[in-house]
Amino acid sequence: MKRFHVHVGVADLDASVAFYSGLFGSAPTVVKDDYAKWMLDDPRINFAISQKDGAAKGVEHLGLQVEDQAELAEVYGRLKTAKGPVLEEGATTCCYARSEKSWIADPDGVVWEAFLTTGDSTVYGDSPDFGELSSGNAASSACCAPQVAPAKSGCC
Repeated sequence: MKRFHVHVGVADLDASVAFYSGLFGSAPTVVKDDYAKWMLDDPRINFAISQKDGAAKGVEHLGLQVEDQAELAEVYGRLKTAKGPVLEEGATTCCYARSEKSWIADPDGVVWEAFLTTGDSTVYGDSPDFGELSSGNAASSACCAPQVAPAKSGCC
């Protein structure tokens, strides 16, 4: 079963951990000096926050986390039919986890990842070259933290 993923950049990790722990009624399942993650079943979400120099604050990217190679192949197929350039990263280390992943940006520059987590890591990890995504909104240096264009005013 797939799990929705949201990654949010924060200015104050401790304050944000306290806030989201209260909101979710649960402590994070992973806590590092610059990162925290909640693996919730209700709602079924992988919700992560990080405090990185230069990373965008607010929603950094969205994603679909899968449980096995068959689901990953299914979601990869969907990325290819979504009519956007796909950045096939493959095996990587990101957000203190080893994963296999690909990325895509929607027509408005919202960056999505599709990934299968294969294990833990003791390091945060590296970033792919998001310049390959045509949105022009992806950051080139922050791991797992593509930078999207700011929201336009007047929106709901």
